[in-house]
Amino acid sequence: MAPALLQEVAPARPAQGDRPAVGPTYTAAYAPDGPKHLPGVETCYDIFAKSAEREPDRPCLAYRETVDGVLQPYKHLTYTQCAEKAAQVGSAYTALGLTAGDRVGICGGNSPEWMLSMQGCNRMSMCAVPIYDTLGENVIEYIVNHSETKVVMSQGAKLPSLAKALPEFDHDLVGVGYWGTAPEDAIKKIRDAGVKVYSWDEMLQLGADKPSDPIAPKSDDLCTIMYTSGTTGVPKGVMHSHGAVQSAVAALLTYFDHTNMKVGHNDSYFSFLTLAHIFDRVVEEAVLAIGGCIGYYSGDLHKLMEDVGQFKPTVFAGVPRIYERVYTGVFEKAKKAGPIALIVLKAALVYKSFWLRLGFSSERASPLADRLVFNKIKQALGGRVRVIASGAAPLPRYLEDFLKASMGAPVIQGYGLTETCAATFLSDFNDPSQGGTVGVPVAGVKFRLEAVAEMGYDPIGQPPTGEVCVRGPCLFKGYYKQDDLTKKEMDEDGFFHTGDVGEVTKKGALRIIDRKKNMFKLSQGEYVAVEKIESALSRSDVVEQLWVYGKGEESQLVAVVVPVKKALLEWAKTAGVGGDMTDVVKSPGAAAFVLQSLNATGKSAKLKGFEFPKAVFLEPNAFSVENDLMTPKFSLKRPNLTKHYKKQIDAMYNQLKRQAAAPKASSSTTPAPAGATRQ
Repeated sequence: MAPALLQEVAPARPAQGDRPAVGPTYTAAYAPDGPKHLPGVETCYDIFAKSAEREPDRPCLAYRETVDGVLQPYKHLTYTQCAEKAAQVGSAYTALGLTAGDRVGICGGNSPEWMLSMQGCNRMSMCAVPIYDTLGENVIEYIVNHSETKVVMSQGAKLPSLAKALPEFDHDLVGVGYWGTAPEDAIKKIRDAGVKVYSWDEMLQLGADKPSDPIAPKSDDLCTIMYTSGTTGVPKGVMHSHGAVQSAVAALLTYFDHTNMKVGHNDSYFSFLTLAHIFDRVVEEAVLAIGGCIGYYSGDLHKLMEDVGQFKPTVFAGVPRIYERVYTGVFEKAKKAGPIALIVLKAALVYKSFWLRLGFSSERASPLADRLVFNKIKQALGGRVRVIASGAAPLPRYLEDFLKASMGAPVIQGYGLTETCAATFLSDFNDPSQGGTVGVPVAGVKFRLEAVAEMGYDPIGQPPTGEVCVRGPCLFKGYYKQDDLTKKEMDEDGFFHTGDVGEVTKKGALRIIDRKKNMFKLSQGEYVAVEKIESALSRSDVVEQLWVYGKGEESQLVAVVVPVKKALLEWAKTAGVGGDMTDVVKSPGAAAFVLQSLNATGKSAKLKGFEFPKAVFLEPNAFSVENDLMTPKFSLKRPNLTKHYKKQIDAMYNQLKRQAAAPKASSSTTPAPAGATRQ
């Protein structure tokens, strides 16, 4: 019998020869027949065009200008204005010689121009190819060449990277458009290469002078090629059709109906997660589908919270790392206010969370706690947020509880990949039993678990566990020019293998518990799921960022830790270690302090002995997209980290071997010497 939240559509299958066992195939019980149909909407072009017809004078895209170095209040473009500009941009593409199916690269931070460049593609049946705005010229070169992009639309500040990569392109660009200001030398370099360069206003004028009728795409036409950020190597071009993106939007709106979350043209969404990733793309398409308004951040992450306060969105989407910063900031502020303030905050969280888990609404759970504590915290997101979404990585339960209580808004935890159009599973905030899970599949999606025997995961056991495999209309068309890889990731039954390991709860919600693809075996035969370890150890109060490393030739794990600056400097003060952060991390005592904290955190998380790092290297500088150690989704780039810290890794393992060989070695763990990264 299927769990209450699910409907079984195919039975389980035991292991047969080389074929692993699979659990039953399920779909969501609340929408067994798929998502609701949006009248007259089959493509992303239809989504925008229908809303422009229905809501011509409503605000569509909002932005902040900078005048004399000062950010101004938000201004907005109406749906009619946006439709006109999208038509002009699309016509400009045609004027440059592009035809249906051609590729247009888009490079830059989120902005109205980014969205309108994409809408111009939709209008003319062209394919948008996002280029992460923080990637270096090597990746720009690869994406432009691999996708056969003919025109690039870019933020002006990104033109130098494009100009530097230009000589390595294996075909000629027919044009480059840019918005904002751009360095004159970059513009000259591109023009000297024989490529036409147009400012944003010039692109609009080109389209206005040479207007083209829309070439409406079909559902199966290619909408976008989204290149994954390459955590394990060369980026893969994920191909999505218009129908796949539209089905994801329809499923999202069906979910809102199911949860009684009334959304409409009065809702607004704050955009800062990169539009070059499918998660934000689908959310923004959904906002456009309901006639809502999208407000773009100013482009300066240091002024992100100021932007939120100015825009006052009703919908806010982020990733766990962003919410972790909010959580840490609130608790740091309470600590500074004194022990009583910290006690009041903790008590308010425990009390309100208790009533929320019993099913009380946020307004009824604890009005007193709201007045004393939470109403002030809520203003951090503008004070109007009524739904919070989290994606890209599992949201820890403590963060989910904190957000529900402090922001007075339901928290939707979702799960999906670029290949599955992002929001493939969504939790129902009305159901307390779904707390700490990613919920059930969205309308139209089917899933099953497949056994991972070497890790002990059994989809027919209790509770059912295994690799999450997904099938449905939101699936990608394949990897561009990589048919072999597509066949490797898709099985004969049409399921995409995510590489993530899940557990189905008694009621039928999915919980992501492990990662199959980031698993390796140590020399003594123990299988290590490194992301699970990193997630557990990151709860340490002294850890800002953490990367755990191991390999088959070694019996132990080591780690590179970016410590919380304040925590480490406070320890240094009490330990009599002088200097700034760069000096302090070189102290062996600092490494011992951090390792001790990791050990305590690991014990609380009930990690196994071999899952504890036995040595740490302290890094004073954060892993970031800019230094190519993280993806734009804030995932660790493991191959890059391995290469970057090879010297330190070798030193830690050599130290551990010397300790093991030393006579009468202490049974306690001694950390490897800490130090700063090479300059």
